[in-house]
Amino acid sequence: MKKIVVLHSDVAPDAPADELDCLRQAQAVSDALTALGHEPVLMPFVLDLAENMDKLRQISPYAVFNLVETVAGKGSLVYLAPALLDLLNLPYTGCRTDAMYLTSNKPLAKKMLRDAGIATPAWLCENGHLCGEAPADTFIVKACWEEASAGLDETCVVKSPRPGDLARIIQTKKNETGVPWFAEEYIEGREFNIGLLAGQDGIIALPAAEIIFLDYPEKKLKILDYRSKWIEDSFEYEHTSRTFDFDRHDAPLIDRLREIALACRRLFDLRGAARVDFRINENGEPLVLEVNANPCLSPDAGFAAALKRAEIPYHRAIDAMIHDALK
Repeated sequence: MKKIVVLHSDVAPDAPADELDCLRQAQAVSDALTALGHEPVLMPFVLDLAENMDKLRQISPYAVFNLVETVAGKGSLVYLAPALLDLLNLPYTGCRTDAMYLTSNKPLAKKMLRDAGIATPAWLCENGHLCGEAPADTFIVKACWEEASAGLDETCVVKSPRPGDLARIIQTKKNETGVPWFAEEYIEGREFNIGLLAGQDGIIALPAAEIIFLDYPEKKLKILDYRSKWIEDSFEYEHTSRTFDFDRHDAPLIDRLREIALACRRLFDLRGAARVDFRINENGEPLVLEVNANPCLSPDAGFAAALKRAEIPYHRAIDAMIHDALK
């Protein structure tokens, strides 16, 4: 029986729902590791790096399953976990330090996508510089580093901005939260995501999922905001679902999404498990919204649903990620 540390965010009991979900992921992964014959050891990753190093050296694990999403509540520090594991020369699941940093910094990831010829919506950075095509009618203001739609709600929607509006709103958001923000063009169109999983012969693309916004009022933007993901009694949560069922006319689009997802894998050197989110514009062109190098692995989340659709048992996916870590 081999010890495998399940490394997770240090979450307070009164933390918001998106942070508490990391503990649910840790328990699900631990259960899967137990079923595989391993000895899981749950360990929170704290801001005191020396303390983390001491604990890991004492445990001396066979491998580490990295589920760290925030450090001291900050998504901008997520890369510290793989960086420390690299320093200790411990095998660990998921993306390496550079991929975790690059994809967590959303404006930087978008620049890399654009430079690689992978389409992504236009965006405006903190310095007021617009990257991409001509300004859109509607923008979504987002945190540069935070995942799980943290801070994203209808107040982040800016319609028909006047010159300087977006830059001022971005600065206001930064002043309020203490973290950098940017503005991204809103794409009115279908939303998809493709999960990526390490397999015996390399990364494979899981079945495509489409996000369905049910009975949304005409003037309500269809976005996966914080409420749609985490507030269970909200309209957004109850009227947002996913489907893996498509007709034959969608086949070329689904094939194209897989191609782009795998291109993102190569660009960022994604490992273990990852996810690529898309919107389809009015010309039928897929645009990459985000490359998530650390997707949610909760049994009720989208990645697990894609595994089920692909007929890959959850514990087998966890096993594949361990084997990938040991390569």
